[in-house]
Amino acid sequence: MPTLVIANKCYSSWSLRPWLLLKQLGVAFDEITIPLDLPDTKAKVLKHSPAGKVPILIDGDVTVWESISIMEYVGDVYAPVWPSDRGARAMARSVAAEMHAGFPALRSACPMNLGKKFSQRDRGEAVARDVARFSEIVRQARERFGAGGEFLFGTFSAADAMYAPLVTRLDTYSITVDATTRAYMDAILALPAFQEWRSAALTEEWIVDADEVDEEAIANYRKAA
Repeated sequence: MPTLVIANKCYSSWSLRPWLLLKQLGVAFDEITIPLDLPDTKAKVLKHSPAGKVPILIDGDVTVWESISIMEYVGDVYAPVWPSDRGARAMARSVAAEMHAGFPALRSACPMNLGKKFSQRDRGEAVARDVARFSEIVRQARERFGAGGEFLFGTFSAADAMYAPLVTRLDTYSITVDATTRAYMDAILALPAFQEWRSAALTEEWIVDADEVDEEAIANYRKAA
């Protein structure tokens, strides 16, 4: 059984991605949680990977780090993670890589935080451009390849796992999107695997100050829990 090393579920977008994929594929795995921003965080992570960052997948004598590399390994060893159609697969890989390297304004202004809900507000032109690009990806993928299900390429794939944390950001910060994008977001948020992750996140006691934005929350789920 492989082991996935992750950080706080409330905040760690990169940890969510391979965790959600493994759950959706039905791959059994153990997990190790290393909380962020503690004095011994770096040392604990370095015990598992020289890169010093999570997530990390350990499978016997194989260690894989970086989310997309983990997903590719899972696809090689356990189950397909990309669409079977060649055109859909090419687009899925492209948008997954775009997520890995892109959307800097949205990621910076709206850190992943599953414990809070913030009111709608203007978050600037750069964030609006990132949101518009995400909606364009959703629309194109759904129109071209989405007939087989609720996700970007019909059935759940690694591309959906890559965009799941972005979905949570749009929901947490009450960012308005078009109906197609909202329907896709609702499909991700309704996944039993995501609900399991979120429930665990709300029981965590760690607070990462860097991911707590300086504005009043309209809902504090962790306090309510």
